Amino acid sequence: MGGGEDEAVQPLFATKQLKGRVAYRCFASTIFVGICLILVSRLKHIPSAEEHGRWAWIGLFMAELWFGFYWIITQSVRWNVIHRVPFKDRLLQRYGEKLPGVDIFVCTADPTLEPPTLVVNTRLASRFSKHWIPFCKKFKVEPRSPQGYFVQHNDSQDITYAHEWLAIKKLYEEMKNRIESAVEVGSIPKEVRDQHKGFSEWDSKITKKDHQSIVQILIDGRDTNAIDSDGNRLPTLVYIAREKRPANKSVIRDEQWTYNPKPDCDMYSNDPDAIMDALCFFLDEEKGHRVSYVQYPQHYNNVHKSNIYSCSNMVVNKIELAGLDGYGGALYCGTGCFHRRESLCGRRYSEDFKAEWSTRTWKNAEELSRSWKKHPKSLPIVAMRRMGLMYGCSVEDVITGLVIQCKGWEPVYYSPCKRAFLGVAATTLDDALINTRGGLKGCFRYFSKYCPFFYGHRKIKLGAQMGYCVYLLWAPNSLPMLYYTIVPPLFLLRGVALFPEIISTLNPNVNFYLFGTTRGAYLLAFPTILQVRLQQLEAVWCGDSFKAWWNLERTWLIRSATSYLFALIDNLTKQLGLSETTFVITAKVADEGVLKRYQQEIIEFGNVSLMVTIISTLALLNLFSLVGGMTRVIFSMEFRGGVAGLIPHIILCGLTVMLNLPVYHALFIRSDKGRIPSSVMFKSIVLSSLACLLPYLL
Repeated sequence: MGGGEDEAVQPLFATKQLKGRVAYRCFASTIFVGICLILVSRLKHIPSAEEHGRWAWIGLFMAELWFGFYWIITQSVRWNVIHRVPFKDRLLQRYGEKLPGVDIFVCTADPTLEPPTLVVNTRLASRFSKHWIPFCKKFKVEPRSPQGYFVQHNDSQDITYAHEWLAIKKLYEEMKNRIESAVEVGSIPKEVRDQHKGFSEWDSKITKKDHQSIVQILIDGRDTNAIDSDGNRLPTLVYIAREKRPANKSVIRDEQWTYNPKPDCDMYSNDPDAIMDALCFFLDEEKGHRVSYVQYPQHYNNVHKSNIYSCSNMVVNKIELAGLDGYGGALYCGTGCFHRRESLCGRRYSEDFKAEWSTRTWKNAEELSRSWKKHPKSLPIVAMRRMGLMYGCSVEDVITGLVIQCKGWEPVYYSPCKRAFLGVAATTLDDALINTRGGLKGCFRYFSKYCPFFYGHRKIKLGAQMGYCVYLLWAPNSLPMLYYTIVPPLFLLRGVALFPEIISTLNPNVNFYLFGTTRGAYLLAFPTILQVRLQQLEAVWCGDSFKAWWNLERTWLIRSATSYLFALIDNLTKQLGLSETTFVITAKVADEGVLKRYQQEIIEFGNVSLMVTIISTLALLNLFSLVGGMTRVIFSMEFRGGVAGLIPHIILCGLTVMLNLPVYHALFIRSDKGRIPSSVMFKSIVLSSLACLLPYLL
């Protein structure tokens, strides 16, 4: 134990509150008052049935009511941001080398879109690991991913290190070439099949979507000969292919393991101490037995400072998720997560659950050993999707974390200074939108019994309920966003004002919106300006640049019109029994042209897709409306409601046009392969032109 009785009872982690919460709440309260004034004024001045734009006005009121509700729940998680601090030194002093077993589960689905060499850098291959592990220990290598390490480090002036560096680099390149050759020819070499009989089951008679379960123990940790080049035991490494049949879902069995981290195949460990950090939460004597899982934030090694696709949202990682943790909740992100077996498999927490982990670990190891010898095919497969599929949605859904917490467990969100896991972010807009769409499967559960407000009632805190709702409502949020993107521009062309007047002297005969003065208009604009400024401050505080914040605003607009909308449709059709949930895999590698443009921070459109067509059509619609509206204002054409009432329309269209500048550039200026295809451009021009004619036909 070491250190005496007092040290033995010291906590293994601490929880710290973020400073400045009072000032933040005062700032947010001011914005809330402004939002209420806007809603009251719009409700009070709904046009009569004889006036133009009555239903459009009501529609804007409903959209603003939704935005107000969504703003409230997003702000709720920001009011209780906390930060976790694990104490690894205390963990080692208390337990030494007698730590529980940790099984690492890495899933992959497609050898083309998810190349095996990518998986190797997540979980080392058997032969190479015998040399790589001693090299890492000797020279304290970080990161432990070979590819990540060799990209960052070159051989140094140290002769010994340089010699071993070159030798291990050569072994890695040889292994990489063998793997890529096997993928290219579509078969495993005969010597490998002879050595590992399980691989021989992959023959011409089976496909990746129709095959029996295939299991091959590559490294058997029980074998005394399974040692590295320094004579130390190697961990067990197992290859598993789940049974898949066209008519049936693949089944994953629940077996005995203690703690299990689940990284995606394209994510590698950037911090070798991440496991130790997670164990600090699980093994804390006072609170550890309640911890269900420890979730790390998602980070990527190829995201540049401007973050053009907003793949890594620093505000979400550092504020929103940490705020949800302050209410006892933690969003399960589907990767970079350490699970306790009992919670993931659906067991309800009990105060009696304080099992002796050391005894259970060794007992389970003995049981597994006997099971492997008797039934190799029954090798346990971690139940990573059982919890999610139990409720008819992906395990990466918000519902999984909600259900686990409502069973009495307490998840933990931990965001260390050093990033624990690094993955590969999308390098094209299409892939980024597909990933977002896939991540929202199951979001419509908000309108079911799993709505956090109902399912979590009296089980979890109200702040946690609101925090889970933030992410469940991403997809429905597309409808009011689309309304705001389409309706005001069309009514600008028609000359019907749907917003308050900004300059009262332009038309003194018009009934004013609420206050009837320029000062009143300023008060109405005040909450919007404050909110924008608050978002900028949050982004800068979290480490983002102003350009990254601006790109996030564009990404939010694009996602609302595409991936969020499509995810909403997917969920609706699934609820109605018209479709089944599908899992779409995006490419984890890019060709040289795409990669070059990505490094130059140029958005990759490229594909002829419905999403790109929607993006370009909405961009052109706002551009045409802005030009038409400005022309009318300049030439003082007659407007219903006064010229001043159209200024907010012009400002809104102008901001939308500014956000879509890269779209116009891809439509009319760029000539590279990443531009918007000509066929999409012509369709978008036709569709947006037809939309602009609607105000004159109504």
